[in-house]
Amino acid sequence: MKILEGNFTNAKGQYAILVTRWNSFVVEHLKEGAIDTLKRHGIGEKNITVVYVPGALELPVVAKKIANSGKYSALIALGAVIRGGTSHYEIVAGESSKGLAQIALETGVPISTGVLTVENIEQAIERSGTKAGNKGAEAASVALELVSLLEQI
Repeated sequence: MKILEGNFTNAKGQYAILVTRWNSFVVEHLKEGAIDTLKRHGIGEKNITVVYVPGALELPVVAKKIANSGKYSALIALGAVIRGGTSHYEIVAGESSKGLAQIALETGVPISTGVLTVENIEQAIERSGTKAGNKGAEAASVALELVSLLEQI
């Protein structure tokens, strides 16, 4: 029996981190967590590109351009969509997620999503480095594991 699984010991490649400017007070912490995780697993700063995007709804179009460039092993999409009083939340969260998944499938370039979809600011803060960990760091870990796994297939 052959078992394939990704690991973090053979980290290599080029990584793009897409960072939304909307809700930057939270997203900047996600970015720092992602960068720290990549560096701790052997990815040098010269192999990390940070790309700022206006908001979560704009992530897919930028991700598609980056994925199609052929320069990156994986993309890490970071943002924070905080529920408000209108249906805007559902549209932004759903369309962003759907678009990123579609691009990953079309291009074969893994896109790890660390876009928070939360009910309130407190939940966003908890998921950006306090009680609930740092979802940016988790997204970077997923990207590293996917790159490792896909190299084996």
